[in-house]
Amino acid sequence: MRDEAWFDQLYRDHATAVYRYFLRRAPGGDAEDLTAEVLATAWRRRADVPAEAVLPWLYRTAGYVLANHRRKVVPVPVATVPDAPTDDGDPLLAALADDDARTALAALTERDRQILVLHAWEGLSGVELAEVLGISRGGADAALSRARSRLAAAWPD
Repeated sequence: MRDEAWFDQLYRDHATAVYRYFLRRAPGGDAEDLTAEVLATAWRRRADVPAEAVLPWLYRTAGYVLANHRRKVVPVPVATVPDAPTDDGDPLLAALADDDARTALAALTERDRQILVLHAWEGLSGVELAEVLGISRGGADAALSRARSRLAAAWPD
């Protein structure tokens, strides 16, 4: 049953991951509000959240919430990778401070960045990546392979 206990468990299991998703993609001051919006959507649409793919569903919803948020605020160039705080000891956030990583990621398309970040930083498997992207598992594997190749080609020598 999708009651308050279900939502409390969803919150405990996934709120931090969703928050970090936004922290890596949006101005830090917006991450909490955006996370709350995703969680509120999960509560309102709890019947639509697949039991076997809760986190991918939340990431997909987060992508929509972030896109809507970006349309409401001052436009950010697509090539801009947000600065990330490095004071919390998260090596994934610290990687954004690396000039080579920022340069290579900025050279990629938004879709390639999304695929790489969901896989490498959010830890999504091929099946979960396919769920978030709304494509087949084979399509997700192929997209990840192409994105990795483009990243390697864009990496500064």
